[in-house]
Amino acid sequence: MTDPNGPRVLIVGAGPVGLATAIELGHRGIACMLIERNDRVGYAPRAKTTNVRTREHLRRWGIAGKLRAASPLGVDYPSNVLFVTRLAGYELARFENAFYCAPGRNPLYSEHSQWIPQYRVEEVLREHAGSIPGVDLRFGCELQSLAQSGQGVQARLRDLASGEDITVATDYLIGADGARSTVRAAIGVQMKGSYGLSRNYNIVFRAPGLAQAHRHGPAVMYWQVNAEVPSLIGPMDRGDKWFFMPTKVAEGVRLQDLDGPALIRSATGIDLPYEVLSTDEWVASKLIGDRYRDRRVFLAGDACHLHPPFGGYGMNMGIADGVDLGWKLAAVLQGWGGPALLDSYEAERRPVHEQVLDEAEANHAMLGNQLWAEGLEDEGEHGERVRRETGARVQAAKVREFSTLGVVLGYRYDDSPVIVGDGSPPAPHDFLNYVPSARPGALAPHAWLHDGSSLYDHFGSGFTLLASPSAQPEAIDQARRQAQAAGVPLTVLQLREAGIATLYQARYTLIRPDQHVAWRGDAWPTVAAALFQRVSGRASTSGASQRAD
Repeated sequence: MTDPNGPRVLIVGAGPVGLATAIELGHRGIACMLIERNDRVGYAPRAKTTNVRTREHLRRWGIAGKLRAASPLGVDYPSNVLFVTRLAGYELARFENAFYCAPGRNPLYSEHSQWIPQYRVEEVLREHAGSIPGVDLRFGCELQSLAQSGQGVQARLRDLASGEDITVATDYLIGADGARSTVRAAIGVQMKGSYGLSRNYNIVFRAPGLAQAHRHGPAVMYWQVNAEVPSLIGPMDRGDKWFFMPTKVAEGVRLQDLDGPALIRSATGIDLPYEVLSTDEWVASKLIGDRYRDRRVFLAGDACHLHPPFGGYGMNMGIADGVDLGWKLAAVLQGWGGPALLDSYEAERRPVHEQVLDEAEANHAMLGNQLWAEGLEDEGEHGERVRRETGARVQAAKVREFSTLGVVLGYRYDDSPVIVGDGSPPAPHDFLNYVPSARPGALAPHAWLHDGSSLYDHFGSGFTLLASPSAQPEAIDQARRQAQAAGVPLTVLQLREAGIATLYQARYTLIRPDQHVAWRGDAWPTVAAALFQRVSGRASTSGASQRAD
């Protein structure tokens, strides 16, 4: 049968990427349907880092506090990462406040990161998505096929419980259905890159007393560097639940043949009654889609880019895809966004994905397997020297993995067709140091206002015109009139704090719904119609990233 009340957007895949996309659309009043063949209730140790940028999106959606409350270890649990020979062995190096999880205000961002299992993140996102009018969540529902026309997409779905087929007519379809994407296959997108960089295992286990059985103190992750079982291990959830991840497993070794508890004992050097709860194998790869779109069908998250999970980028990068695509589709469906806005999705996101894929591959190149050296666990002067040398290697190489604010907040949309450049030179990429910049394409610099609120809290859901204290009232009034005439939603924010205004280095800054700078200048354009046409994607562009019908 055909659903007579079809959604404007159909999203396939209800992991964090699909849920974030549905939330972004729902908050903007766009009716959408989110389908998922599974129930999404799992306990595998997938993503565990919700980074500062993702939590800023959650703050904008009003649920950052809910995620904070859902943290099984507590937000004050130290996000330290330790390198040890074994939990029962020697410490080699440590990184404190890895991924910027420490609570407290930082002038560079409005929300700190959070160490929390992905399934807890999904629970918070799913509850919120289900509370938004116009968001239709359907679990146990699978995409069977899709067909496109100039007017929309016809999707045939199957209710897996009843076996009933449903035909849904929608304006756009988004494939957020992961590494084995059905949508990607349906539109013929090919993944390019390197498959099979390494084989790795995930084991979730229960171990009462393990946290007290070693002397290294609390941490979110312990890298075990030894000859027998190089691996990662760490606390995961309440109830003494831990994760254990042997890395770069040799060919020919099969997960089903391994004795999980014995493997954990060998790796840790601690003899406890380990209860294995789940196991799975995963392959690290570096792959990216040859395109992200076919007409009215888009890909997001793992459906179009895959990389090793070292650096905590994967889930967060996919959620950012959903935000970017969500606000742009909403603008088009509401009538104030044009075709170039949809073309800009791949133009903006692909360079970010390529940069992050390179970072993740570099992090994957040095695991515990490569760090092992003869004598690392020896007693005496020789062992101490080897451990010092290995610790120095770790500190030099792994800061790139655990201190990455320059990547998380410093990404830019330099070559976007809907960004108006100002001729200023771009800053060089720096994985470590994030230097706020209001150069068009960059994330708007953050600041705390004197009343204790975040500057971001005052941005509108559409475009925001940030006006410095020296801005002319006549120019502000003109901007309001021109935005209204162009049909572009605009909030005007007049700054009172001169110190914050210096961050933007311009009298007027136009900020997009996703908090990126679209334009800045010291004079408001006399004829601003062209500016609003450009940033809303209604100006003519070339090189559109879509197939012709």
